Amino acid sequence: MATAATLALGPAGPATADTQRPAPARQSATAHGLASVTDLFAQRLLLADKVAAAKYGTDTPIDDPAREAQILADVRTRAAGLGLDPDAAAAVLQDQIEANKLVQRGLHARWDAHPGERPTERPDLAEEVRPALDRITTGLLAALAGTERTRAVPSCGPRLAVAAGWSAYTHRLDALHLEGLGRALPSVCAGSR
Repeated sequence: MATAATLALGPAGPATADTQRPAPARQSATAHGLASVTDLFAQRLLLADKVAAAKYGTDTPIDDPAREAQILADVRTRAAGLGLDPDAAAAVLQDQIEANKLVQRGLHARWDAHPGERPTERPDLAEEVRPALDRITTGLLAALAGTERTRAVPSCGPRLAVAAGWSAYTHRLDALHLEGLGRALPSVCAGSR
């Protein structure tokens, strides 16, 4: 499905929020708007670097079930207000959370193995990172509402793969972030739930 197509792209360069390639003038028409969703996934995955840096070397665990439950409850409420299926929207966000944790674990392992690559700054989760994640969640709910029809058709999977490839390219995702993007995709298409 989309995961194999996305991962087949290979590493596209270093994944950092500050080194994005400028988007080419035209996006593939076959993605039919799903890039609005996958671009937000990529942005959220790039923020995982800051979350990982904030937690690395502290007692703050990567898994935070209470925070995750709070986010998912909020997503269900907001999704209902937008006319989306609350459980379907929560499933998409749950995949985003799992993808983010996958990247955090990968970064922590990398930093343990290569101390010279450890972050030199610790971002503030409450003041810097979580507000950015919340903005992405708001955008994602709007993108899900805007792509509801596209996500319900049988061709959603191939279109999602194209959009994910496009987002991986434009955001220069490395292998770890590509793996995260693959983990972020399963619940997007209505037929996959």
